[in-house]
Order: sequence, then C-alpha cells, then structure tokens
Amino acid sequence: MGTRATLPVLLLALACLVTAGCGKKRHVAAGVPSPPATRATEIGLASWYGHPYHGRAAANGEIYDMEKLTAAHRTLPFGTMVQVTNLANGKSVEVRIIDRGPFVDGRIIDLSHAAAKEIEMIGPGVAQVRVDILALPAAMGETWYAVQAGAFQEKERAERLRASLEAEYGSARLVQRKGYPQLWRVLVGRERSEMAASLLSQRVRETAGSGFVVRLDDSPALGSASSSSGSQR
Repeated sequence: MGTRATLPVLLLALACLVTAGCGKKRHVAAGVPSPPATRATEIGLASWYGHPYHGRAAANGEIYDMEKLTAAHRTLPFGTMVQVTNLANGKSVEVRIIDRGPFVDGRIIDLSHAAAKEIEMIGPGVAQVRVDILALPAAMGETWYAVQAGAFQEKERAERLRASLEAEYGSARLVQRKGYPQLWRVLVGRERSEMAASLLSQRVRETAGSGFVVRLDDSPALGSASSSSGSQR
C-alpha cells in the first residue's frame, strides 16, 4: 500500500522537473543579442557657418539656407534629427543634418546661423555642446566610411596628395565640391565601420597631417558639401 501511494507522488515530481527544464531551454533560445546601436549622444565643440555658403548646394543636394534649422555632421545620415544643447547656458535647438563637416579637430557639428542664434553662440562662434539623436531616417541603405585627408582649390595639389595616398593605402579619390570657390576633396579608403575608418584616419594623419572620418553618401551632390571646407575657419 505504501509503495502504491508513493508512486503517483514520484511521477508528479518527475513531471515538474521535466517541465521546468523545458521552460529554461525556451528562455535561453529566446535570448538573441541586439545589434549595436548608433551612438546616441556626443559631446564636443560646435561651430556655425553662414556666408558665403548661404544659397549653395549642401552635401545632400538641397540649397543651404542659413536661416533654417539645419547642421553639418561628418558621419550621421542625412535627415537625422538631433538636439544640440549649449552646455554653457543650457539652451537647446533641434536641427536636421543636411551637410558634411566640420573638418576641424575637436569640433563635432556645424550649425546654421539660425540654429547658432537659438542657443546664443553667434558671438563666441564656438561652444561646448551635447548632441542627442532624436530620430534617424527610415531608410539609410548601406553604410560606408572614408577618411578625408584634405580639400584644395587647386586640383593639381589635390591630385598630388591623392596619388601619394593611393600608393600608400591602395585607394584614394578626388571629389569635387562645386560652387565658388571650387574645392577638391581627397578621400581615402572605403570601410564598412566607423571604427575601421577611425583606425585608418590615424594612419592617414601621420602621412598627410590631416584625416577626418566621413560617411560616404550615395548622393550626386557628394562633392557639393557647402560646409566641408567652410568649417576649416
């Protein structure tokens, strides 16, 4: 009698163990790593640009209007909405990325005149800011990065640098920025990640003295960025 009474209890305990084990397996199988996210916050120096770039084509192809709330960034996709906060006074402004730049050490974003006015940095010209991503464009396509080693008004100078960098790194090209003054940008490499391009930029700086990571944009106006050299002020 004691053995028959105990048997159902043992069977019930065994069923509970099996069920618990299956539940754990299901939990582990559901744990899929998330892909790395775009860096959401950046802190550094902001500058602003107006004339003579007002009325020229920005890097995304639209005409730059310095009285609209827009900005230039070296790697964020065109159409990205960001909030820029002046850390000296706490004032913020929301801007849309339409251009490439600034190509000056330490600077992370180039604001339009209107945006700079909103956060009271017209006078100083440069301010320490925090850039927070608010929204990325719905369709971004493939992402490639390169290193900009220089920008020149004389094509011959740009070509000499391009040839020397191509001999050193195997890939370098010229991209024309139309308008006045006409400029030639020297781009090196084609990397799938910003990290790989950053490592390449360190080597390019040793060779050329300058090297900034830029996003390669599938745009006919790739070479028309109004801020690309204007930010070198």
